[in-house]
Amino acid sequence: MDLKALHSFVKRDGIVFLTYGGFLSQTLISGMTEALEKEAQYNELGMGLSNNIFTIFIELSQNMMKYTSEHQRMSESSEGLIIVGKESDNSYYVISQNIISKSDAVSMNDRLKEVVELDKDALKKKYRELRRSGRDRHYKGAGIGFYEIAKRSDSVEYDFIDLDENTSFFTFKASVGQKVKGDIKC
Repeated sequence: MDLKALHSFVKRDGIVFLTYGGFLSQTLISGMTEALEKEAQYNELGMGLSNNIFTIFIELSQNMMKYTSEHQRMSESSEGLIIVGKESDNSYYVISQNIISKSDAVSMNDRLKEVVELDKDALKKKYRELRRSGRDRHYKGAGIGFYEIAKRSDSVEYDFIDLDENTSFFTFKASVGQKVKGDIKC
């Protein structure tokens, strides 16, 4: 491994707190969350910002476990890439990438289109409505989790790239700014 190249990458593209590529499990996600907590303390991130980053990381990790294409599943773990980092402008990001089925891509795309079109107030309202109704809770098909991520983020971006007739490559990025207001109850 070329450590100078890695250092140049980190310096150019921002500080990376955590990068993981491979098979995910609930135990691994828990361990990575613990490492993120230590990074947040070390970097003196505020409680609101830290909580937003942790929540987004956990939601995206769990989505990767749920939606990784069936042909890539290994028991209760799934393969993907997740990165948590800091941009040069003191904002933070969480990126996830994984291969999903084409049918999951269609349902996720429909939901994500709605999520990105809503402003913050409409997001909070929709999120409360879904929580109260119980609809989309723990539902395989991009449910309430994307609303949770969007309401905690300054911006979200996503993309689906068709790999073949059965699978798509899914990329999701959530950005969180340094200026986080006090705890918002939803």
